[in-house]
Amino acid sequence: MKSAFTVALLTILVSLSPTVEGQIKLAKLKYDGGGDWYANKTALPNLIEFCNTQLRIGLSKEEATVSVASPELFFYPYVYMTGHGNVVFSDADTKNLRKYLIAGGFLHIDDNYGLDKFIRLEMKKVFPELEFVEIPFGHSIYHQKFDFPKGLPKIHEHDGNPAQGLGLFFEGKLICFYSYESDLGNGWEDQSIHKDPETLRQEALKMGANIIAYCFTQNQ
Repeated sequence: MKSAFTVALLTILVSLSPTVEGQIKLAKLKYDGGGDWYANKTALPNLIEFCNTQLRIGLSKEEATVSVASPELFFYPYVYMTGHGNVVFSDADTKNLRKYLIAGGFLHIDDNYGLDKFIRLEMKKVFPELEFVEIPFGHSIYHQKFDFPKGLPKIHEHDGNPAQGLGLFFEGKLICFYSYESDLGNGWEDQSIHKDPETLRQEALKMGANIIAYCFTQNQ
């Protein structure tokens, strides 16, 4: 399993040349339970385009879709999970996701308002020994190409709570980033969907690029 990540990361290093593109795909996580895992349809394509321009990473322009229990999960160094509603992980899901994250994979959970009460329970199945903790503003995920000295940007208001970047750390390494009360993925979407100011969309895209940059360098 680890060798798949080694190959992927080597390909990423090669793809830093602007002449080599489309080597690595980002994936959206498909899960059971009835929640809309397919939400934010334009988010990843826009983030990919932004990263290819700003970070000069040759990502495939098309996102992949992968189920939690699929062995293909190990093909993707970054997996994006979003939605508004219910999430249910089976035993096979929890075992596969745990192996993936311990082996070097990276999960970005993006609460699209309504996901929180479900995903906390399901991730507890995956890592019963871990708790989500707030990531300090000095953590390197906030200081890649773009600097976020106050942490995760707030894109949409819901309950008036501040945006929080939460994480699961396994043996000292951040393996799961949880953007909570932020709607980060909504900020990646086409401007016509939410009609956010372009300055706000840029903040969301820059933070997304930081997450991708962190994900692709943490295993080196």
